[in-house]
Amino acid sequence: MEKILEVKDLNVTFDTYSGSVKAVRGVTFDLKKGETLAIVGESGSGKSVTTKALMGLIPKPAGKIPKGEILFDGKDLTKLSDKQMSKIRGRDISMIFQDPMTSLNPTMKIGRQIMESLIKHQKMSKDKAKERAIELLELVGIPNPKDRIDQYPHQFSGGMRQRVVIAIALACNPKILLADEPTTALDVTIQAQILELMKDIQKKTDSSIVFITHDLGVVANVADRVAVMYAGKIVEIGTVDDIFYNPKHPYTWGLLGSMPTLDSAEEELIAIPGSPPDLTNPPTGDAFAPRNPYAMKIDTEMQPPMFKVSDTHYAATWLLHENAPEVDPPEAVKRRMRDFAEGSMEKGDRS
Repeated sequence: MEKILEVKDLNVTFDTYSGSVKAVRGVTFDLKKGETLAIVGESGSGKSVTTKALMGLIPKPAGKIPKGEILFDGKDLTKLSDKQMSKIRGRDISMIFQDPMTSLNPTMKIGRQIMESLIKHQKMSKDKAKERAIELLELVGIPNPKDRIDQYPHQFSGGMRQRVVIAIALACNPKILLADEPTTALDVTIQAQILELMKDIQKKTDSSIVFITHDLGVVANVADRVAVMYAGKIVEIGTVDDIFYNPKHPYTWGLLGSMPTLDSAEEELIAIPGSPPDLTNPPTGDAFAPRNPYAMKIDTEMQPPMFKVSDTHYAATWLLHENAPEVDPPEAVKRRMRDFAEGSMEKGDRS
């Protein structure tokens, strides 16, 4: 499958009064045409910063990309000026933000907000842009789009506002959609509708999606591949089946073990002890070592490389070294793996 995006050794830092925060530390991944890559991790792991770097939205001068490449369409996006990025942003790469109420301008009618990028990037006339905006509202499931195009954001429910945000992101038929926790602010029923909508739109438009979330249950339903992030690094990456059937990193075990399922309501969930490290002074070894019950001496001394599990599956843990002791996942994680295998956790249609 053709690669549409390649991220190589991406580093992002932020200058603060406490020192330089190394928010993203050597992230490498690729995105294939028509696939959904989910990036998963707890708050502060670097997920959103990574996607903002892809969009050229790292705030300057505090934010910097001291090292790394983001290759798209034959260009390294890290080398482009703001003016050059503005031609790509919205047209080729679009972003769906987490909170639709803060993403939309409350003083502008939604039709005008959708039309803006059509007029700027597609050079459409106002009449043509309005016609296309109505088509987009229909595509994302807004009823009576001809009437609702002249309404303001406060006249829409949370789920409908998120549909409008998706319509804006889709306006110029982007090659890549970056979805930064697009369902976090929504209730479970609306969340399911939005996820179904995104899968349906992807089939129709053949776009590629980078889906940011902390919810592995969402991942099982929408993604083709999963990258697990911790303390600014990708610690495990593989297909959905790799991550759910055969997870290798203790942090991934912790995420899986902390996820409730319908069949395990009475089970005690696993809590990952401790908290993430201070990234103004990242640890020398594996950043997860202080929270890892299986940590060895080498974990405190050296960062583990990405060990190959299979052609599609890699994990950065010393437990995969040939001299490491054999360690099985906790029983709660094994139950999640069995739940997934038996279909209790919906995989969704990723064909």
